[in-house]
Amino acid sequence: MDFRFTDQQRMIRQMVREFARERVAPGARQRDETGQFPWDLFRQMAELGLLGMVTPEAYGGSQLDLLSYLIAIEELAWADASVAVGVSVHNSVCQWPIVHFGSDELKQRVLPPLARGEVLGGIMLTEPDAGSDLASLSTTYKRVGNEFVLSGSKMWITNAGIAKYFVVLATKDKSLGHRGITAFVLDAEQEGVQVDPPEKKMGLRSSVTAGVTLEEARVPAGNLLGEEGQGFKVALATLDHSRLGIAAQALGIAQAALDASLQYAKERVQFGKPIIQHQAIGFRLADMDTELEAARWLTYRAAWLAEQGGQVSRTSAQAKLFATETANRICNFAVQVFGGYGYSREYVVERLYRDVRVTTVYEGTSEVQRMVIARALERLSTTAPEA
Repeated sequence: MDFRFTDQQRMIRQMVREFARERVAPGARQRDETGQFPWDLFRQMAELGLLGMVTPEAYGGSQLDLLSYLIAIEELAWADASVAVGVSVHNSVCQWPIVHFGSDELKQRVLPPLARGEVLGGIMLTEPDAGSDLASLSTTYKRVGNEFVLSGSKMWITNAGIAKYFVVLATKDKSLGHRGITAFVLDAEQEGVQVDPPEKKMGLRSSVTAGVTLEEARVPAGNLLGEEGQGFKVALATLDHSRLGIAAQALGIAQAALDASLQYAKERVQFGKPIIQHQAIGFRLADMDTELEAARWLTYRAAWLAEQGGQVSRTSAQAKLFATETANRICNFAVQVFGGYGYSREYVVERLYRDVRVTTVYEGTSEVQRMVIARALERLSTTAPEA
């Protein structure tokens, strides 16, 4: 077993780490306070190839391996999780399904501007009455000539109002359940797409999230992903991939919380010595470090398995579940290490505590990840590793 990064992975980590700490981190607090989307940073990341990481070079992307992509998301999240989630959504739930399920004509038309960062992307999946239960989607579509016409409501849509292309899930007939769902690529710059005011969120405040109403929004027939009725398959495959991006985001947030806690514990003196020398604090930091390493390598292994072409539903769910739950514990511990200061917006752990909370909710809640894992276990005779 080789746990070493390749030369390219080390180069990606160093490049993104320098960019994240020099360009992204300094403005994170101000963006959190204003909720302003950082267009300037996204233009700079486009120049670095970070907005086309999952897209082949033939379509304008940089086509990184999955682990390199996760390393990049992790480093961005260390500096500002709002920026990281915007990059993750643009890559993993928009470009990735187009790469894997779109026709060559669709790829040629849509991917280059996305990969070059000329426009942003996202996904419209969640609805007021349909979140984890994809089969209960109410947004409908009908065929009209060479177009599909979509109508319905979506909510919690990242990049709504600022992105041009969205992968959209809709059903031909709700009574068909998952068999009636089809995936499309929608151009959101049309009259039939109405975007609500941005949500006022606990965290990730400079990542734009809003509800969207589709009123006979039109999609060319060539914008199908897969075939009619394959939307459920497209969605599950996409989520298997995108969950790892959220796991990586959680790792970055947790690492930032641990780094801040460690520095503070070395400097803060109580009862005549730095608080890291008090067992109550030292042991807590030791647990934070250990759990973070376990989460990181579970995530990295899931990425490796995906690159080998293995079944990733179980391992990606495990990585997302463990990394996000661990990150929430670490950020909670970090506030405790800082004491009263951890409750103040003057210190970074307060923002990290708010930003990390949603990681156990979106891209499938922790409860849904446990359902995915449990269903996978039903099909196994043993969970022991192969000899």
